[in-house]
Order: sequence, then structure tokens, then C-alpha cells
Amino acid sequence: MLWAYTGPGALVAVGYMDPGNWATSITGGQSFQYILMSTILISSLMAMLLQYMAAKLGIVTQMDLAQAIRLRTGKALGIVLWLMTELAIMATDIAEVIGAAIALNLLFDIPLVPAVFITVLDVLLLLLLARIGFRKIEAVVSCLILVILLVFVYEVLLSNPDWSKAFVGLVPSAKIIQTHPVVGGISPLTGTLGIIGATVMPHNLYLHSAISQTRKIDHHNLQLIRNAVKYTALDSNIQLSLAFLVNALLLIMGAAVFKSGAVRDSSFFGLYQALDNAKMLSDPLLVHVARTGILSTLFAVALLASGQNSTITGTLTGQVIMEGYIHLKMPLWARRLVTRLLSVIPVLLCVSFTMNDSVMQQHFALNMLMENSQVFLAFALPFSVLPLLIMTNNKAEMGEFKNKPLWHYLGWACALVLTFLNLYNLPSQFVSFKFASKEVSTIIAYFVIVVIAALLLWTCIEIYLGDRKVKIHHSGFDAEEKELKEEGQK
Repeated sequence: MLWAYTGPGALVAVGYMDPGNWATSITGGQSFQYILMSTILISSLMAMLLQYMAAKLGIVTQMDLAQAIRLRTGKALGIVLWLMTELAIMATDIAEVIGAAIALNLLFDIPLVPAVFITVLDVLLLLLLARIGFRKIEAVVSCLILVILLVFVYEVLLSNPDWSKAFVGLVPSAKIIQTHPVVGGISPLTGTLGIIGATVMPHNLYLHSAISQTRKIDHHNLQLIRNAVKYTALDSNIQLSLAFLVNALLLIMGAAVFKSGAVRDSSFFGLYQALDNAKMLSDPLLVHVARTGILSTLFAVALLASGQNSTITGTLTGQVIMEGYIHLKMPLWARRLVTRLLSVIPVLLCVSFTMNDSVMQQHFALNMLMENSQVFLAFALPFSVLPLLIMTNNKAEMGEFKNKPLWHYLGWACALVLTFLNLYNLPSQFVSFKFASKEVSTIIAYFVIVVIAALLLWTCIEIYLGDRKVKIHHSGFDAEEKELKEEGQK
């Protein structure tokens, strides 16, 4: 039974091990050793809970998250939320552009600017996959996930990390939300928000609510709906457990593979060079294998696989939100081309602005662009999480599939804590961009905080009022469920 529902979870899990995750997890390990292991664990548990709710919403209501939100909001708010989600997808795509371009540069010695433009050609991959069918896409993605997992299991086992410290790091502490020390341009709190933003991504909630409907279910049979919710959640949790393992390995790799302080360049370039340089490695066996060049090559191959995986899921999500929010449909290749070309712009600007700087400064700038793109994802997350929590806790909408009290309170706790930490960190984040004086940057940050708070309030009010209409008009699943139960009794 589980096999029939296996697949969508893999597509969702891809978003939890993209190049953005690589940047935040490896940098977190290098900068703060094993402290942020608990952040990866917490963000993975948050992901499991929220993805379960998203999949359940899709199966029960037969609407994806974008459609469900748009049904309850006015046109103006629908457009605002659509634009915000599009920006979140582009922020994800920036990390994919950088990761894929660097992988091409490392594997084939292609200069960075041409490599950035070559990443646009992944639209051809999408055209091919669109012809082979959805189930085969799931198989391709699963194979690439396996490649990534095996590469890092191999490299981490060779490095002989301090497993006791790694396991102690899984226990949450106040250190993960401290604003000091600042190492390599990030604090523990910034690293935490980057990991959460790279892990619990808003576009994955939209995607899961849509692809959970790809399995045909007889909605006139309540037991079949229960089975679909149960096995889809199980598939998702298994795949997200693998994603947690990959992210934990990435952080352990950042903390353990290299000699302390040996890697001055913490970008993907620096990591690749370090894996090829026996003097920088910490374990004799790792040193021996590094001399063959296989460690660095495998690293670059896994990086390329990670970027291509995320390309597939990002494009599918873009289609979902465009159709759901503004009822506009585009061919997958056209959608991909537009998104990728827009995402290429900040990467090219970053490369051009640092052209006269040292090589290490150029690499650092690209790394910080990836880090900050993931922090932006954490800001966009509440605008999808809060509506999801409100809708899946509506008895009229969900019937017996309404959130259990424990999941309901945990979901709200996650959303509120994440929102608070993001807003709390915003002033220091703006100051770190150095686009203005400290005082001006702080004022702008507080203005943005007010705008974000107002938008969240607007969103929650409209979703709540929309949910009341569902209850009044008996248009949710609860009414349908009662009919199904009555028919079953007859």
C-alpha cells in the first residue's frame, strides 16, 4: 500500500537538500562546529509537521494551498501573496544557479559567467522530463537523492568526526539564537535562520498540497481518503528523514572534514579545493583518498545533482502558485525560462561587482548571496504557514482530518517562534548588508518589520473570514463526510 503513495515525498524532500542547504549547513559547521545540529533537527521536525498538513489539505479538499488561499482572500491580497511566493521561488533559484554554475566550473573548468548562462539550458531537461511522465520524474529525483546521500556518507565516514559532540549538538540550547560571535559574516542566530529558511521552504508546502493529489482516490470512499492521508504522511516522513540525514552530514562535514582553521575560503570553491588538498584534511585515511582526486570530484557531482533536482521541483511549484493565485497557465519550459533568467541577474551582478576584488572575496560574496537568499525564505514562510494552520484546523473544511490539538499547538508555536526570530534578527541583518549607515539601516529594518506585521495580520484576517464562510455555507469536507458516513450505515 505504501509503495502506491511513494514518490511525492521524494519531490518534496529535494527542496530540503538543495545548494542553499549546502551553503547554510556546511558554513554553520565550519563556523560553529556542532552547535547548529539541533537547528537542523528542529527544522526537520517542523518540516514533517507542516508538510503533513499541506498534503492532508490537498487530499481532503482536492485543492492545493494556493487555490485554497485564493478562495478565501480578495484579489489584492491574492496578488501580494503570489508575488511574495514568486520571490521566494526566485530566492531558491539563486542558490541553484550559483550551485550549478560552480559545479560546472569545477568539473569542466568553464568560466563562471558562461557557466551561469549554461544553467538556463536546464529548461531542456524539463522538456524531456515532461514527456516521460510524472512517475518517472519521481524515479529520476529519487536516484539523484541517493547519489547525494551516498557521496556524503562516504566522505563523512572517512573524516572520522567526533560523534559524541555531534549527538550532543542535537540537544537544543540557547547558543543557537545568540547574535555573537560573528564568524565569516554570520552569527549563530543568522545561521539558524538560514538553515530554517533553507529547510522549511514555503514553495514546498504549495508543491506537496498539489502533488499529493496525483494519486487517484475515490472521494466517495472515506476509508480510501484515510489511507491516502496516512500513507502520504508516511512517505513524506521517510523522505524527510533522509533529507535530515543529508543536512546533518553536510554540517558534520563542515565541522569535521577539515583541520580547524585550515579552510579560509568557506565557499563551494574553497571546499572543493580543500577536498583536493591533503594538507587541509584531518584524517589519515581521508588524506590518502584525497590524493586520488575522487573526494573533490564526488563533491562537485553531488552539487550538480542537487541543483538539477531542485530545478525540477521549483518549476513544478511555480506552475502551481501561478495557476492557483492568478489563474494563469504557462508551458513548463516558458515558466522555467522566465524564472531562471530573473534569478541569473543578481548572480551576474554579484560577479560583476566583485570582479576587481580578490578571488576569495569573490567567493565570499557569492556565498553570502546564497546565505541571504535562504534567510529571505524564512521571512516568506509565515505567509504560507499561517493560512495552512488556520485552514487545516477548520472542522467545516477538514471534517475528521482537522488537526489534532497537539499538532495544532505545535504548528502555531513553530510559526510564531520563527516569525519572532526573523523580525528580531532583521535589524542586525540589514546592518550587515552595509548599504547605508548603521542608524539608517536600523530605521529601514523597523519599517520593514511594521510592513511584514501588517501583511501577516491582513492575511490572517482574510483567511479567518473566508473560513467562516465555508462553515456557514457547509461547503467544506465536513458536510461531505457526514453524507459518506450516512451512506455507509445504510
